[in-house]
Amino acid sequence: MKLTEIIKAISVIKVSGNTDLDITGIQMDSRLIKAGQLFVAVKGTQTDGHIYIDKAISLGANAVVCQELPERLTDNITYIQVKDTEEAVGKLATTFYGNPTEKLDLIGVTGTNGKTTIATLLYEMFRYFGYKVGLISTVCNYIDGEAIPTEHTTPDPITLNSLLGRMADEGCKYAFMEVSSHSIDQKRIGGLTFAGGIFTNLTRDHLDYHKTVENYLKAKKAFFDGLPKTAFAITNADDKNGMVMVQNTQAKIATYSLRTLADFKGKVLEDGFEGMLMDINNREVNVQFIGRFNASNLLAVYSTACLLNKQPEEVLIALSTLRPVAGRFDAIRSPKGYTAIVDYAHTPDALKNVLNTIQEVLCGRGQVITVVGAGGNRDKGKRPLMAQEAVQQSDRVIITSDNPRFEEPQDIINDMLAGLNKEDKKKVISIVDRKEAIRTACMLANTGDVILVAGKGHENYQDVKGVKHHFDDKEILKEIFDNE
Repeated sequence: MKLTEIIKAISVIKVSGNTDLDITGIQMDSRLIKAGQLFVAVKGTQTDGHIYIDKAISLGANAVVCQELPERLTDNITYIQVKDTEEAVGKLATTFYGNPTEKLDLIGVTGTNGKTTIATLLYEMFRYFGYKVGLISTVCNYIDGEAIPTEHTTPDPITLNSLLGRMADEGCKYAFMEVSSHSIDQKRIGGLTFAGGIFTNLTRDHLDYHKTVENYLKAKKAFFDGLPKTAFAITNADDKNGMVMVQNTQAKIATYSLRTLADFKGKVLEDGFEGMLMDINNREVNVQFIGRFNASNLLAVYSTACLLNKQPEEVLIALSTLRPVAGRFDAIRSPKGYTAIVDYAHTPDALKNVLNTIQEVLCGRGQVITVVGAGGNRDKGKRPLMAQEAVQQSDRVIITSDNPRFEEPQDIINDMLAGLNKEDKKKVISIVDRKEAIRTACMLANTGDVILVAGKGHENYQDVKGVKHHFDDKEILKEIFDNE
């Protein structure tokens, strides 16, 4: 594509050089540059792309988009100066990849908890309806049936537009996407047109990045503020921030709730570790999910499908066929007669929701043993809160390692223990080795008990000192069960 065409999408301050160039690709990472590509120098959170302009040129970049022009301009290279490269890169990528969101309906899901479940279930539901569908999520990206591994909840703008471009080219009618607060704040979704947005809930998370809950809320709200009039905005009326999210949106607002009047109203009639009987807008449906938080997620899925013009009856039939997402309240039964649940819960609120659900289903007929840790190099303030939530609703708690990253696991455990009083600590043991922690929980469990292994869910690695070692909570449990 000609550079002249690509830069039509952005506001240009100054151009130095020829814009009648053929551009073969766009990169933000100078190491990935190939001959004939456009390099966008973004001032990121970790490094400033302007430092790497010369390197990008040496590798074959023939044009550069930057906020500050270099003191010395290289001959035969075109420089385009803009006010904000972080804002420009999404629009440039969208244009280069043929404006994919004009060719498919993109639905974004944002909130602290539930994003992966809702986006994945919508992907599965619309494939069940016979459509070609794309998915962009924490667990894996999909272009219809083709799996594409993922590194971030929301990819960088170039990867994102490349994915969406492929989805559009391969005939996908819909794409469902998790939209993280980081991606909104860093303008990774700039240039995309959303057909709809879903808000799940908002609780403490990512304060290492956003610093305050208010900043975190503002980042989420900016997504809804940016939706066009043609889109819909579905919000959780049970969350105290549900209506705040949509108060300035131009989109058509719809609400869902388990507790109050809403456009899409749900109620749990019966529940067990095999599933639930739900009432949704005065129709009953059996689902293979457990807990009120999942009932809320399913309501969001139902709402979205109805707003995408599917008939309520066919949506309910599809809901009844869906299965839980990997690592989200993933229950397996031990030969000894206890149940182990693997869940991604890695925030205080998510842990509280999962433990609430377990207690509601158990009704005092067994004990709850929780294995939990906290990630290194992340929000330290939530560590004592995680321990408090675990102790409050468990009979025994084993505090262990999660992804320590570049911190010492024992230091993280100590931060968690600091949130507990003397009485709380009587039901807590700490075991640094996560495998041993899980094994100990299994040794403590009796028939009818429930073990919750929280924090890592679908992840099949442990991040230690920059190295990802293979580690899968569910695999460990199955290995232990095989030897019982």
